[in-house]
Amino acid sequence: MDYIKQVHRLYWKDWRFASSLVYGLIILIIGITASYFAIIYATESSSSSVTDIILSNIPVFDVDMIFIYGPVIFFVIVGVYAFLYEPYRVPFGFKSIGIFLLIRSVFISLTHIGPFPTHIHIVSTSIFAVFTTGNDLFFSSHTGLPFLVALVFWDNKIIRYFSILSSIFFGIIVLMAHLHYSIDVFAAFFITYSIFVICQKIYKEDHHVSVNGIQDLKTAE
Repeated sequence: MDYIKQVHRLYWKDWRFASSLVYGLIILIIGITASYFAIIYATESSSSSVTDIILSNIPVFDVDMIFIYGPVIFFVIVGVYAFLYEPYRVPFGFKSIGIFLLIRSVFISLTHIGPFPTHIHIVSTSIFAVFTTGNDLFFSSHTGLPFLVALVFWDNKIIRYFSILSSIFFGIIVLMAHLHYSIDVFAAFFITYSIFVICQKIYKEDHHVSVNGIQDLKTAE
């Protein structure tokens, strides 16, 4: 508890940190909004499906609850940990996720391939169904977002491995559900890393604080 009090006292009294956090939150909201409308457009514009080397050879599994609520649980766990123990990573994390969603919005707006013929149907009454319809295919956010978290928390081994394993797990889940093509899942790792590098360049100071923030605490002590 002493550590939590000290780290929050150190960062929240810094106006630069607070303003960066608000800016990051704005970018995140913009990214979520863009994603929402891009998904609607992709759903209305979806065309025919294509064959897939993996999906064509495995049955569809009813994993809709994991598909919908798994990422929610993941982000609750990571979010609570980050806000409590490593708040200095949050501004860069918000901005990176926001940019991720903005770039993905462009990708899914450009690609109008329809979902695989056999796939689970997401319950439209779920509050989380507004973030995916099964038509927002390329690339997989279920795979990419946890991997992005791993990159942001790279020097924290527990969060890094937890996020990488979650990314692989959710990648398997979306394939089992036939809600993403194989290319959507495998390409997500490469595109996500590229997005992370872009964010490093754009938000150099935030990334520096995200990596070295804990040293500021040790210096202050």
